[in-house]
Amino acid sequence: MLFKQSLSSVVLSSSKLDTLRTLSTSSKLYLHKSLGCHNVQQKSRNELNDQVMYVFNRENKVLQKERSAKLEDVQVYDYLKDEVGYRLSDRIFDIKRKFDTVVDLGCGRGHVSKNIQASSVGKLIMCDNSKSILSQAITPEDTDVIYEKKLVDEENLPFEENSVDLIISNLSLHWVNNLPGCFQQVMKCLKPDGVFLASLFGGETLYELRSAVQLAELEQRGGVASHVSPFVQIRDVGSLLNRAGFNMLTIDVDEIVINYPSLFELMWDLKGMGESNASVNRTLRFPLDLQYASAAIYEKFYGQEAPEKNGGSMCIPATFQIIYLVAWKPDPSQPKPLARGSAEVSLKDLHRLDDIAKKKGFIKLDENKD
Repeated sequence: MLFKQSLSSVVLSSSKLDTLRTLSTSSKLYLHKSLGCHNVQQKSRNELNDQVMYVFNRENKVLQKERSAKLEDVQVYDYLKDEVGYRLSDRIFDIKRKFDTVVDLGCGRGHVSKNIQASSVGKLIMCDNSKSILSQAITPEDTDVIYEKKLVDEENLPFEENSVDLIISNLSLHWVNNLPGCFQQVMKCLKPDGVFLASLFGGETLYELRSAVQLAELEQRGGVASHVSPFVQIRDVGSLLNRAGFNMLTIDVDEIVINYPSLFELMWDLKGMGESNASVNRTLRFPLDLQYASAAIYEKFYGQEAPEKNGGSMCIPATFQIIYLVAWKPDPSQPKPLARGSAEVSLKDLHRLDDIAKKKGFIKLDENKD
C-alpha cells in the first residue's frame, strides 16, 4: 500500500518521460565531466594515466565484496553468477583442446572453477581481488585438476608474457576502469594461439531499475544522480578487443530476466552479490522517500503478475544483459582469409551452387536421385 500512496504524489509529464528515455539510454550520464571531483584529485598526476577515465572506486568495490562474503547466507546470492558461470564453462568444452595453464580472473566464489574438468584443463589459477571471496571459492569438482588460489587485481596482472593458454573471466571486468588496458594485459599474458573467454554485464543491464530511480529522482529532486553503475556497450567490446590485438572474435549476447517481489528485494540481492554501485561520483545516500517512489514507479511501469506457483501476486522483472566473448591471440597456425580477388564463384551464382560444384569436381551428385 505504501507503494500506491507514494505513486499518487508523482506527476509524470510526457516531456520528462522523453528526457528520461534519453538519459537512461546514454552512458554519458554516468561519465560526468566532473570525474575530476575531489575523490580523484587526491591522486597525483603521476599516478593517473591521461587516457584512463576513473569511473569506479576499486577500493570501495573490494570492501563491498568483503562485506558480502561475511553474510551468513552468502551462497543464497550466487544464483545469477552460478548460472552464467555454468554457461561460460560449457564454452570451454566447445574448444577441442586441452589447456595446460588456465587463469580464472575474478573467480568470485568459484562460479566457473567448480565446473572445470581435467579433460580440458591441466592447471587452474583462481584469482580474485578479495581475500574473503577467494578463500570461499569452490575448487574444481574434478580432483584431477591442479589448482592454486592467488590474490590478483584485474587491472594489474602479475603473469609473465606468453605464459597462459586460456584466461577466463566471469562477470568481473565490468568494474575495471581501464578496460582497454586490461585487454592488452590479457593479450600479453596469453601464449600465441591462446584464448580469452569472458562474460560481463552489458549496457542494458538493470534498465528497469535505472529508469525507475531516475524518473523518481527527476520528479522529487529536479535532477538525476548516479545510482546504477554504467556498463559497457556491446558495440564497444569488439573494437576494444581488436584494438588490443585479438582476432577471430566471437561476441554474442544473452538476457536473463529474474522476477522479484519488489525493488527492495532486488537491491538486497545486488548487495549480497557484491554488486552495489561503486562509481566515484555516486551519491552516498538513497533516501527512504526516494526508494518508495522508485519502487512504486517500477511496479507501475514494469510490474506483472507472478506465476501461480509463486502466489500469483505482483512481481517486477530485472533484466541482466550478459555479453559473452571469445578472442584469440594471433598465431601463424591459425586459418587465414584467402587473398583478395581469389574467389572463383560469384555470390550472384549461389543459386547454381550444386551445378558449379559438380562441374569443378568438388562433390559427386547422384543424377538418378530426385
